[in-house]
Amino acid sequence: MSATDFQLEERGEVRVVRLQSQDATNRLTRNFVLSLTDAIARLARDRRPIVLAGNEKFFCAGADLQEIFTLDASSAYEFSGIGQTLMNAVDQFPAPVYAAVEGYCMGGGLDLALACDHRVASPNAVFGHRGAALGLITGWGGTQRLPRLLGKGRALQMFVAAETIMAPQALDIGLVDTIAADPLAEAIRCLEQ
Repeated sequence: MSATDFQLEERGEVRVVRLQSQDATNRLTRNFVLSLTDAIARLARDRRPIVLAGNEKFFCAGADLQEIFTLDASSAYEFSGIGQTLMNAVDQFPAPVYAAVEGYCMGGGLDLALACDHRVASPNAVFGHRGAALGLITGWGGTQRLPRLLGKGRALQMFVAAETIMAPQALDIGLVDTIAADPLAEAIRCLEQ
């Protein structure tokens, strides 16, 4: 586990995986994704619930676009595969997984939150898949998970319009389960009940 990518915290029976890239945007670089996938696999052996969290401004800004724009076809395919492996590891985790979302939760970061069982947002949380505005579409499972959660029409609207959704609207459409001033504390409280 690289301390520059994320930090593991013990909160009673709950493990908190706090994303913490050096630039504080928690962009999902290739190395970050591989490191996080390895950590999730190791945590799965304990079968204890986990909460994924970021910082006050960024849960996760998504995939590192500078890295993506340098990929050729075969390396882009590989990058898509390692992202899918991470999302599937979270989705199939043997205990409940919560996303405690503060600030921006964009692109691959939204895919990560969607792979969790539940999402708790702060009032300042912002969600979106802005890839369409850049000529990109997620390859990490968001195109399947978002329609299952919101319905096909609403999910397509988010993807095609590269729509940004604030926390209250995210709650209204069912993207998040609840809004809390301290989403990490709320997620832990839910897991300890």
